[in-house]
Amino acid sequence: MADEKLAKLREAVAGLGQISENEKSGFLSLVGRYLSGDEELIEWAKIHTPTDEVVVPYDTLESPPEDIEATKKLLDKLAVLKLNGGLGTTMGCTGPKSVIEVRNGFTFLDLIVIQIESLNKKYGSNVPLLLMNSFNTHDDTLKIVEKYANSSIEIHTFNQSQYPRVVADEFLPWPSKGKTDKDGWYPPGHGDIFPSLMNSGKLDVLLSQGKEYVFIANSDNLGAIVDMNILNHLIHKQNEYCMEVTPKTLADVKGGTLISYEGRVQLLEIAQVPDVHVNEFKSIEKFKIFNTNNLWVNLKAIKRLVEADALKMEIIPNPKEVDGVKVLQLETAAGAAIRFFDHAIGINVPRSRFLPVKATSDLQLVQSDLYTLVDGFVTRNSARTNPSNPSIELGPEFKKVGSFLGRFKSIPSIVELDSLKVSGDVWFGSGIVLKGKVTITAKPGVKLEIPDGAVIENKDINGPEDL
Repeated sequence: MADEKLAKLREAVAGLGQISENEKSGFLSLVGRYLSGDEELIEWAKIHTPTDEVVVPYDTLESPPEDIEATKKLLDKLAVLKLNGGLGTTMGCTGPKSVIEVRNGFTFLDLIVIQIESLNKKYGSNVPLLLMNSFNTHDDTLKIVEKYANSSIEIHTFNQSQYPRVVADEFLPWPSKGKTDKDGWYPPGHGDIFPSLMNSGKLDVLLSQGKEYVFIANSDNLGAIVDMNILNHLIHKQNEYCMEVTPKTLADVKGGTLISYEGRVQLLEIAQVPDVHVNEFKSIEKFKIFNTNNLWVNLKAIKRLVEADALKMEIIPNPKEVDGVKVLQLETAAGAAIRFFDHAIGINVPRSRFLPVKATSDLQLVQSDLYTLVDGFVTRNSARTNPSNPSIELGPEFKKVGSFLGRFKSIPSIVELDSLKVSGDVWFGSGIVLKGKVTITAKPGVKLEIPDGAVIENKDINGPEDL
């Protein structure tokens, strides 16, 4: 039955003129693995907590020499790659999330460019920037990159693969059934970064420039900056792959974690965990770290493994309903590739290297006085004594970036805030200070305005009378 399905699918895919032969073979290989059902199941009893040799504590890394020439030599072996496929749809944006303004009028992409320019200027190095886009964000990104035509850094853009969504009940590509617009296609997850880097020709360009490592991170993670201690460690120890992990908090219990399994380091995702062990997986006592998706990977090793078709990452089936049609998209994650690389390690990094902006509540954190901006680097305010960030929950009125920005005359001071919960039609004046635990709830149908200069500490606000 599986063979029949695959044969029919192969025939339909052959007629799709919109994608390359590489994309067709990559897609069919993924579907073939999915249909064969030979995914290896994790045996719970074989899972071991990694040692400090496998997941290296960040504070044990040796600092590289302070010498500018020695640092330049290290940096000249590096390229930075940002995953730029994410659309800011959750926050009401139509283009790539990387063009959302973060601070002082700068977008994520502006900050990334400024950071790399500062680094190259300081050390005389040549670290290039690569942006991997999905077919949804490619045209927008090209327009945006024109803005940096006079930048001193080399910027490359390339697309990740474009795969056809599969109509679930017929198991045929949706574009071959007439759905030829963008909804008929999908980007197959960031695990596709390795074949896309190779198929685009960018991998060979980097190797020809003497680059050895690529630092991969999400474009919305403001903490993912080039770290000389990590780069120095990888080059000296010849590690082919490094995943940055950081200690779990209760907000991260679903995040993938690193385990030692049959003598190799491996990523364990919640989807692979048998139901009876899910609570154990979520515990922050046994599984203390999670994947930040900041990855450092050796370029020659990527070439070797892609050419050998050896990167058989776990498949993530993602069923969806689009325009009333049930479709299936199969995806893979870049972190799952760790087990195929030699001398792969994790590094347990400070939480400051994981500062993603997935929602407007995250945007409030990075726009507040909790952080300052210097040379494109977002730095935490030393006046904040609590190592954790405040917990912020904003109601649906604040979900879209436009509405969020409109409801604040200026972002409140939150250096001394523990938690903030806002619901209803709430509007903030300027110069507001929030401390401790604050809950602000507007009654249904009532507009609640927090006046300029208000200082609110450990209070529940339900109306003007509580201010």
